[in-house]
Amino acid sequence: MAHVRTIEEIYQDFAARRGALVAALTEDVEAFWAECDPNKENLCLYGNSDGTWKVGLPVEEVPPELPEPALGINFARDGMAEQESKDAGKPIRIVYFKWLELVAVHSDAWLMSVAFFFAAKAEKPDRLKLFNMINQLPSVWEELYDSTFGKGTKKKATHAAAPAKRDREPECYDKPSRGRVMTPKDNLAQLQGSIVELFWPDDGLWYRAEILALNPRARSAKVLYSTGDVEQLSLDEVIQDGHLNIVA
Repeated sequence: MAHVRTIEEIYQDFAARRGALVAALTEDVEAFWAECDPNKENLCLYGNSDGTWKVGLPVEEVPPELPEPALGINFARDGMAEQESKDAGKPIRIVYFKWLELVAVHSDAWLMSVAFFFAAKAEKPDRLKLFNMINQLPSVWEELYDSTFGKGTKKKATHAAAPAKRDREPECYDKPSRGRVMTPKDNLAQLQGSIVELFWPDDGLWYRAEILALNPRARSAKVLYSTGDVEQLSLDEVIQDGHLNIVA
């Protein structure tokens, strides 16, 4: 009998696949562009459950084991950038944004189809719970747009200043409340969906946050602070300095 996944397991699978797709369209965009050669056969972009991405042919079995992504993304690559590419000085994300945007939207649809394929036999309250968990994360399209046009700001891992106060007061402490401080030897996978505390040297306080999305390949994470602030965090320096405490 096949393993029936819990809602938490489905969410973790979703977050890992989503992180991989975001990386393909932002951090790894030049490699992704090169993989999508229009002279090749119909290609799809896959986000894998281990946090990696790949461009490849769809499976031949019918019906497939999982829903399949949009087919033939490589054929639209050059045509959708013909006018923009006349300006050779533009970054690749700008030149090919229309194409990347289309891939991002289809990737968001594919992620939802995979998640609810796994959750098809779940009870209604559990499906609603899964949707709400997923809806806390920015879409792949939102990540692409922010990365391309700079709506979001990436802070350095050392944190130049404490999180800004918004509609809620930050949860912060002068020492870790409980749990344990993460070390360079620890497996990053344990951070997925965790509640953590991050130390800010600027004011000497530990700030409570939630790991919204983890990208083990890029060794980065998107964190949501108790104030509502969101930060794209590079993990290596924070962990090396002992500034990341896993609470739950």
